[in-house]
Amino acid sequence: MPHSPQEKKRALARVRRIQGQLGALERALEAGADCEPVLQQIASIRGAVNGLLSQVIEAHIRENFGPSDAGAAELDPAERAAQVAALNQIVRAYFK
Repeated sequence: MPHSPQEKKRALARVRRIQGQLGALERALEAGADCEPVLQQIASIRGAVNGLLSQVIEAHIRENFGPSDAGAAELDPAERAAQVAALNQIVRAYFK
């Protein structure tokens, strides 16, 4: 989760844009829109969600694995391995 105020603001802005896109998709489906614009909207939503995922993963990596002078706590090798495994599990789950 992005913890800095700037990263949190950016993530929330992305979520709100995705909500707007979902609302537009819902309205298009309710109106019986043609398939092509619906598919384009779905692809746009998927891209927006991928961007949000990327942003959150990047923040997580910086916060947990960045250099200690950047504010990240030093991890012992076992903690680092556990965090890497957890991050890998998140990434794998997303790509299923």
